[in-house]
Amino acid sequence: MSELQHGPLEDRHRALGASFAEFGGWLMPVSYAGTVSEHNATREAVGLFDVSHLGKATVRGPGAAAFVNATLTNDLGRVRPGQAQYTLCCNESGGVIDDLIAYYVSDDEIFLVPNAANTAAVVASLQAVAPAGVTVTDEHRSRAVLAVQGPRAAEVLTGMGLPTEMDYMAFQDATFAGVPVRVCRSGYTGEQGYELLPEWDSAPVVFDALVAAVGQAGGELAGLGARDTLRTEMGYALHGHELSPTISPLQARCGWAIGWKKDAFFGRDALLAEKAAGPTRLVRGLRATGRGVLRADLAVLDGDRQVGITTSGTFSPSLKVGIALALIDTDAGIDDGAQLTVDVRGRQVECEVVTPPFVTAKTR
Repeated sequence: MSELQHGPLEDRHRALGASFAEFGGWLMPVSYAGTVSEHNATREAVGLFDVSHLGKATVRGPGAAAFVNATLTNDLGRVRPGQAQYTLCCNESGGVIDDLIAYYVSDDEIFLVPNAANTAAVVASLQAVAPAGVTVTDEHRSRAVLAVQGPRAAEVLTGMGLPTEMDYMAFQDATFAGVPVRVCRSGYTGEQGYELLPEWDSAPVVFDALVAAVGQAGGELAGLGARDTLRTEMGYALHGHELSPTISPLQARCGWAIGWKKDAFFGRDALLAEKAAGPTRLVRGLRATGRGVLRADLAVLDGDRQVGITTSGTFSPSLKVGIALALIDTDAGIDDGAQLTVDVRGRQVECEVVTPPFVTAKTR
């Protein structure tokens, strides 16, 4: 077993009363005041998340942007320097090695933020085909990642003198107290928010100021527990759940992140074939109408027939019911509004099929 990794703010989190758990090989804060409280604070005011476990990698050299565009799924030609883009790194069978954010710094530099556990695999996939003069470097500990999410997020950053007036998925490089900070208007909660990437060793300076500012704005520190309930309410895919080496972007309803007209990207032939034939299963939403807590890896039933399996499940603090995402067989003929059941340890929990998100997005 590999050694558990530690972020740059662990001592801060311990002093603030966080509970911890392993995630993606890293010891990360799961909650402070409690997941429901942190979730509601993010929806109603502002939440502060430390997600420094996320990976970082840089592709540099002449034509770096063109190289990335020929490997990752989305069309990097749709954005320009100063913008970020959600994209996927696929395998040749069309499965997903990882989903990630690509920051378009310049034609000769692309900064990537993959998931923690998949950073090495993404870097290796790109390094294996990088042309002469283009380098792909794992820079996992180059920057921390702090997410400020919620309707008062802009107020918090403005009060710290950081930029907020930018389009969704745009970023700017700034400084706070002499610390370089990359600020991107993005997030994983469905709320208007920002992700701040200060230098790793200087992250405590930025974090301490954010803790004070978020508290003054009526917000809370939030852990990975609230991050998961927030993203599940939005129907956002999580690698290892709705996306994996055996779950394609089309099955996960992430086909919008594929540049179908591009000449090349990892997994292109397999994905084009799947698109033409139609995926055999699709991620759908399930909203519990009966009592019960939904979790991942539970059988989804139409009568006595299994038609799918849950990929994520939680209690929705916003809706106050159980919700889940599930891969449902497309040939089962299941439409929105259909009544299915989920087998929770031998008890059948009744659910209604819905199209996510479960709550309205406010990112823009």
